[in-house]
Amino acid sequence: MEKSKAKDPEKNGGGTMAVGCLETSSVTSGIRAADAMCKAAAVKLLFSSPVCPGKYLIIIGGAVAEVNSAVDAGRRSAADTLIDEIVIPNVHPQVLKAFTATTLPDEVAAVGMIETFSLASSIIAGDQAVKSARVDLLEIRLGRALGGKGYVLLTGEVAAVEA
Repeated sequence: MEKSKAKDPEKNGGGTMAVGCLETSSVTSGIRAADAMCKAAAVKLLFSSPVCPGKYLIIIGGAVAEVNSAVDAGRRSAADTLIDEIVIPNVHPQVLKAFTATTLPDEVAAVGMIETFSLASSIIAGDQAVKSARVDLLEIRLGRALGGKGYVLLTGEVAAVEA
């Protein structure tokens, strides 16, 4: 596989970081869509894997225009197997770290959970939560051993978590 020409999404030359996501109902279509996305634009492949139950999830990062172009190419490739797609033009940096659940806040206060049916919706929910309330993301779990669902774990003061 050819190495991506995209800059590191977390650094991105100081510019706005975008994240794009495609969710397909077919593993084969998902792999083809990921290939089309990476060939269409200078993006970094952040995640590309089968998820339960037989779905495929692709997450890319890069400059906004590049991510939009890549998602368009992936949508065309996925065709009728496309379940969901998103582009978040100015993704919060905590979202990327929450995919791996590798960071812990200084203090864990109240804990909240958002459960979604669509995996792409979990990414949107996490991004919106951390942008709209004083919370920290603990994890964004995407479809593995969850029957194709996703969830967001977050922490903060009770009022912020409930917001």
